[in-house]
Amino acid sequence: MAPRRIRVERLIAVLGVAVVLLGALILWFATRSGGLGGREPTLEERAGAQLREHVGPEVVVRYTERGRRRAVCGYVSTEGRLEVFISRPNRILLESDPLKAEFDAMLRNVCPGFLTRAPGAAVGPRP
Repeated sequence: MAPRRIRVERLIAVLGVAVVLLGALILWFATRSGGLGGREPTLEERAGAQLREHVGPEVVVRYTERGRRRAVCGYVSTEGRLEVFISRPNRILLESDPLKAEFDAMLRNVCPGFLTRAPGAAVGPRP
């Protein structure tokens, strides 16, 4: 009877390892980008989420334009001001950020044909 007991113990061990591996695979699928059955956000949705996190929930995206290398450039209004932004997968830059030279270089690089507005343009009625 001893050989049969060893076979049963091996079978239990093999099944245990299979269950652990299956659980790890399911966990990997569930935690990766998009999850099980989910979808990745569009570039514009990503930019909106970055702006809400960076500026606040009151921001209003007025215009977006897709650029190179998964970038989105556009205009956002905050507190009555219209401001240009650049959204990259792991970064958001606004024209009012202290790194103005970096912002200008990135705008030329990832959105070379981006619309420009007249200096002093504002959102909403003028006082």
